[in-house]
Amino acid sequence: MTAIELDGVTKRFEDVTAVSDLSLTVEEGEVFGFLGPNGAGKSTTINVLLDFVRPTEGSVTVLGHDAREESVAVRERTGVLPEGFGVYDRLTGRAHVEFAIDSKEVDADPDDVLERVGLADAADRKAGGYSKGMRQRLALAMALVGDPDLLVLDEPSSGLDPAGAKEMREIVLSEAERGTTVFFSSHILEQVEAVCDRVGILRGGELVAVDSIEGLREATDADATLRVSVGDPVADEVLAEIRDLAGVRSVDRDGDDALRVACDSDAKTAVVTELEERGITVTDFTTEEASLEDLFLAYTEDDSDVAVDDSDGAENDRSEAAESERSDAADAEEAGGTDDPTEAGTADEEDGGDDADSEASAEDTEVAR
Repeated sequence: MTAIELDGVTKRFEDVTAVSDLSLTVEEGEVFGFLGPNGAGKSTTINVLLDFVRPTEGSVTVLGHDAREESVAVRERTGVLPEGFGVYDRLTGRAHVEFAIDSKEVDADPDDVLERVGLADAADRKAGGYSKGMRQRLALAMALVGDPDLLVLDEPSSGLDPAGAKEMREIVLSEAERGTTVFFSSHILEQVEAVCDRVGILRGGELVAVDSIEGLREATDADATLRVSVGDPVADEVLAEIRDLAGVRSVDRDGDDALRVACDSDAKTAVVTELEERGITVTDFTTEEASLEDLFLAYTEDDSDVAVDDSDGAENDRSEAAESERSDAADAEEAGGTDDPTEAGTADEEDGGDDADSEASAEDTEVAR
């Protein structure tokens, strides 16, 4: 079953096209990483999925529901960890989770939820005294309430120390084992590589790749690094000969007894053969595959066209009214007003189109955990 389907989605904010003809599918139970530079369109896409903003063209289906016509049904089955989550300073961590439980009308123990994210000892502290990492854990706890069928995580590791990031990965993998679909947007590529089944990469307003990480390695010319251990010093003229081989991009010494060669997979044998023919004793060699960071840079910095595995689209981004909502929340607190701790939208990304997107988002945003 398809958990998320965007078909020809376009979103315009006055003269800014944030999403252009974006088509994408995410299968049920899949952990899908959504990557792109700041402003590539990740937050706008998430807001369209959650009906925080309405697409100008195209259709969006989430968990079998039309995201626009049946947005309440979608949100009832979705847990959201937004970037830029704001807490209510005067409410305790437990009170935040209790609010999420009441809002979703589910039977859950707030202490169990807080224990799961490592906040049990801070349950009765006011959230205003929480660190950034603790606030991020609290946001995740609220997203997990009710065992949602879909988790939307926007920069979930933001503010977390290494131990917290590890716990985040474990929770994501645990949810995936339970059958939850996870839509995971992050700039921390190691986190994405550790948990995601497939990734989509956006560049310059376009979805340039959708595939597994291994599939991306095969489809791009991102360098693999061949480390060759040698028994003899390698002269400069030999290095020059290696650099001239087809498929070799760079050659560097790694101490006196090894070389690091960035090359295509097909060039590895030629490198070793050339060294041996030049009288160099090769004692060992290993290959380091291109990391997700290497792949990301290859897709986002390369000007050449790249085929998309099963979808294509375009996107230049902007979103959100999170900051204004936090300001509203602060005003309400000063006036002794609402105790709703979940009025925080998905945060803006950091480049062109901010004003247009933010204004439009403010009109459409209705946040519900």
